[in-house]
Amino acid sequence: MDLTNTTIQFALFTFIFILTLAVIGLYIYIKETNKKIGSSTGFNSDTHKLKLQAYERLTVFAERAALKNLVSRTPTNGLTVLDAQLIFLESLKAEYDYNVSQQIYITDDMWKAITNLKDQNTYIVNQLAATLPSNENGIELSKRILEYISNNNAELSQIVLDALRYEAKKIL
Repeated sequence: MDLTNTTIQFALFTFIFILTLAVIGLYIYIKETNKKIGSSTGFNSDTHKLKLQAYERLTVFAERAALKNLVSRTPTNGLTVLDAQLIFLESLKAEYDYNVSQQIYITDDMWKAITNLKDQNTYIVNQLAATLPSNENGIELSKRILEYISNNNAELSQIVLDALRYEAKKIL
């Protein structure tokens, strides 16, 4: 009877040991499979970090490209309307060009929104500058831009910022 009890205990121990090895093996297999799936589909922590950094940079772009912010950080006193116009346009272009590489990390629709923001603000600056004599004080162009956005609710940047936040939250 003692031998049977020992045999049962040994069999039970062996069964538990083999079951533990099988669970550990299955855990390792699942972990490796998840790594392979993650690397082949582009879903890994490095990719997420790059995408989130792109959304962060483009959020800064959208803030800086907002017409009210563009006007507020650009001194136009002592400049002509033409000079102020060129500075506004160069600032928009430089901000956009600085961030152009971020398009590979975001959706095509989001990149179109970023491009549309730049294009719309360029168009508004050009149209408002065309309503003023080119040698008039640049402050008049700044005033005209601020007046236009307050009367026409023409700030596309807020819509783009909301879209950027939405897209970033999907990644998180």
